[in-house]
Amino acid sequence: MKKFLKIYHGSANFCSKERGCGSNQYQSISNIHKYLFLIVFMVIQIGASNAQILDNYIKEAVENNLGLQASFKQYQVSLEKVNQVSLDNPQLNIGIYTRPMELLMGNQRAEASIMQMFPWFGMLKTQKDEATLMAEAQYEAFREERNRLVFQVKDTYFQLLQLQHTIDITQENLEILKVLEELAIVRYQGGNTSGTVSSLSKVLGNSNPSSGATAQSDGMNMAGSSSSSAPMGQNTAGNGMNSMPSSSGKLTDVLRLQVQIKALESELSQLEVNKRPLVTKFNQLIGRERNEDVEIAAQENLTNINGWEEVYLDSILLNNPMLMMLEKESLAYRKQAEMAKLEGSPMLGAGLNYMVFSPRPESGMIGGMDGMEYMPSGMGNNMVMPMVSMTLPIYRKKYKSMQSEAILWMESSQKQKIELENLLATEFETISTSIKDSERKLKLLEEQIELMQQTLEISVTSYSSEGSSMEEIFSIQRELLDFKLEKLTTEIERQVAIARLESLIGI
Repeated sequence: MKKFLKIYHGSANFCSKERGCGSNQYQSISNIHKYLFLIVFMVIQIGASNAQILDNYIKEAVENNLGLQASFKQYQVSLEKVNQVSLDNPQLNIGIYTRPMELLMGNQRAEASIMQMFPWFGMLKTQKDEATLMAEAQYEAFREERNRLVFQVKDTYFQLLQLQHTIDITQENLEILKVLEELAIVRYQGGNTSGTVSSLSKVLGNSNPSSGATAQSDGMNMAGSSSSSAPMGQNTAGNGMNSMPSSSGKLTDVLRLQVQIKALESELSQLEVNKRPLVTKFNQLIGRERNEDVEIAAQENLTNINGWEEVYLDSILLNNPMLMMLEKESLAYRKQAEMAKLEGSPMLGAGLNYMVFSPRPESGMIGGMDGMEYMPSGMGNNMVMPMVSMTLPIYRKKYKSMQSEAILWMESSQKQKIELENLLATEFETISTSIKDSERKLKLLEEQIELMQQTLEISVTSYSSEGSSMEEIFSIQRELLDFKLEKLTTEIERQVAIARLESLIGI
């Protein structure tokens, strides 16, 4: 796995070493996007420096995810095709005569020839450039797969984060209801409610000194009123019929709170059950056992991207893997058109022909049959014959069709690239607007939560002195819970939007 990471990090430099295969415009674009990429990457790293837990999970996913490893293997396969560009193998022919061929220069016993064909000038370089560009396009496909994996890890992690924080908020709300239950019981029993009101202030986390003073003051008044009303309690004790309605109403508040507590406890149990499929999915993404525990941050630090909208958009248009893949495919198809044109040129061949002869013995008689049957002895020297050859590509229709095909593919890639740029720009505007709306909404929700907490504390203090009803407290408590859950949902939606934005950049 370490070897995989080493190759994975080193492969990013492959394209820069092979830039000779592209155009000058392609080189200038690459130089520009390197610096812009570094700027954006530093900004994102600053915003994500506190998300160490998530960073570790992303690193683990990149190391262990089998799908990503398979995609990287495909990139390595495409790299090997660059090394496969070479001359055709030379052709060797050997022939041995079963009976010597009697020739004037001797008896020919065998013949051997070797021939090497050479493509037209520039053909090998063009083929290597085309294979290199296709390998670079495959690398961009690998980057896209990696970015998709990173986004899935982030999205699933944020879902777990939202679920865990929902559990925390529900648990806090449960504690509030338990304090209210204690308050209702104390009030039903006619005891001192100042301590219970103080406990509620701690649960709400209200650090406003004036609120605390008010609660303490109200508690003191409650204590005074309780002590001063003791004689009234004694008087009403003698008349049970007069005190029954009030006690019955307070007991109803207790029972209603207990019903709410039971409902929240059941909801907490269901939320814990809902975590299991998410944990399984998350472990599968990072390549671990499905039942392993997942560490969730206690508090999520929001990534800040304010003021970098233009940089993000420019970086997307220069670094998006799919755009880069289409750009390199377009250049590769241009090379294929050049290859088709070169294939229509003749191929040249050079070789040698070696003929093996043996001396011929003298035979026949001089003068016999006018000397026609006489064959002198001698000769038998081996012969070497240089040879050249050339193909004749006279069927031009095939090569013109191949060239037109490559040009059409190139034009198709260029149009796809333009279409994708428009779609990415639209998606960027949508995501950017969503992030800005989330930020405005978060600011509003924070103010609303603070006000609702103060309202709840005041209502509870008023309830302790019989100035408000439990129904009013229930309504405020539900609104406070809704605001907290809505704030959590908005924060998670913002983080997911930023994660999507980062995946478009192609980090």
